[in-house]
Amino acid sequence: MQPAEVKVHLDHLFKGAKQVIVGQEEVLKQILVAILCDSHALLEGYPGLAKTLAVRTVASLLDLKFSRIQNTPDLMPSDIIGTSILEEKGHGTREFKFQEGPIFANLVLADEINRATPKTQSALLEAMQEKQVTVGTKTYKLDRPFFVLATQNPIEQEGTFPLPEAQSDRFLLKIKTEYPSFSEEMEIVNQYAEESASVVLKPVLKKDHIAYLQKLTRQIPISNDLKKYVVDLIARTRQKKDLLQYGASPRASIGLVLAAKAHALIHGRNYVSKEDVHKMAYPVLRHRIILSFEAERNNMNEDDVITALLK
Repeated sequence: MQPAEVKVHLDHLFKGAKQVIVGQEEVLKQILVAILCDSHALLEGYPGLAKTLAVRTVASLLDLKFSRIQNTPDLMPSDIIGTSILEEKGHGTREFKFQEGPIFANLVLADEINRATPKTQSALLEAMQEKQVTVGTKTYKLDRPFFVLATQNPIEQEGTFPLPEAQSDRFLLKIKTEYPSFSEEMEIVNQYAEESASVVLKPVLKKDHIAYLQKLTRQIPISNDLKKYVVDLIARTRQKKDLLQYGASPRASIGLVLAAKAHALIHGRNYVSKEDVHKMAYPVLRHRIILSFEAERNNMNEDDVITALLK
């Protein structure tokens, strides 16, 4: 399949999503980039910006088994992974049977991940990294494809446990959801504040299509000059001590090259351009850099620093 043909299929997917979600096109594209890279994404935005709806819609359109974990401070690792229960087998015999938790799905939505305790967060992160879970002495493989899309609110609230930098590094992208424009908000009000027929979404792609597209993403060619540009950009995050306390790891270099390839494929191109790198630098880097005191004093945020680095 050529990238132009892939674009036709993906355009159908975006068209289907528009039946349910107004605006948020960039968010949907970036979620798809994470899926094409066989990686996970962290969505950050204020409550009520359709983060959960966007993830649920993508799962329906890709025909993936979907599960949702609502993170709370009292959530236990076993509530995510599952637990062994004692089962009567007849003739007075009993044996332990493993009851699968919500992690055993293709697309797992970890809602408000920063509300879960560090112990519970780490249970989720083993599954993300190894694509398997361990209960006692047994290891269970997770069904492929497997993605975790986590959401968090940026508002400082009581009872939250921010993701440590080393853990947030497991997410390929940190996607920011913005407020809708005036016309988009009018459309949202018209669509959801009046009686409307519920939309039944038909799957656009199947599991084997996703595996094929992931393979195709890695085959998109990228020039040596652009690879050097990416590595140089990541190296600059470690050298700019006036703006950054800590820079990004080599995982960011791999992530940025892969994300740029996926971005090119979504736009129907069979090569990576500098524009793809620039566009994906923000979601790939914003959770992997720690600002210096000087940058914070000048009221700069992560995106401002990335803009400065790209210049």
